[in-house]
Formats: sequence, C-alpha cells, structure tokens
Amino acid sequence: MIKHIVFFKLKEPTEENIDRTVQVLKNMEGQIPQLLSLEVGADVIRSERSYDLALIVEVESLEELQAYQVHPVHQEVIKYINEVKDHTLAVDFEK
Repeated sequence: MIKHIVFFKLKEPTEENIDRTVQVLKNMEGQIPQLLSLEVGADVIRSERSYDLALIVEVESLEELQAYQVHPVHQEVIKYINEVKDHTLAVDFEK
C-alpha cells in the first residue's frame, strides 16, 4: 500500500479559493479506479508555517500510483492546481 500526501499553498488563500480547490480535489473520488481512499482538508490553524490544504490518497502499489498520476481526471486537476498554487510539497511512502 502506498500513501501519497500533498500539501498545497495557494497564491491567494481566500476562503472561496480554498473551498473551490477542496472541491476540485474531492471530485477525483470515484473517477479514478486506482484510488483506494481520498481525503482532503483545509488547514484550521493558518499559521505562517502552515500550508492551506492537504490531500491524502492511498493506492495499492507504485504502479497504481503511476497510473493515478497520468489518469486524465488527475491531469485536469493538475492543470487547475498549477493555476492556483504558490507551492506544493509531496511525500509518498509505503504503508
């Protein structure tokens, strides 16, 4: 099992932009067969060191992670994220 975690810092972290981005990420659920689970959350602390959002997905294997990465639905999400993000961080680990 692979856990894929991504943190997003938005260019303009307004409530509207955060809510819209959360929804864009959540919309992947049920559309990408490789995803065993998907969680999205907005930061509630909002400190200087905080990122605005986190995405956590689980897939069965590294091969499934690669298939998720190139899936057309995920590619559309990446296009959106590239427009609104300031910075992202990611960690992928075996569970």
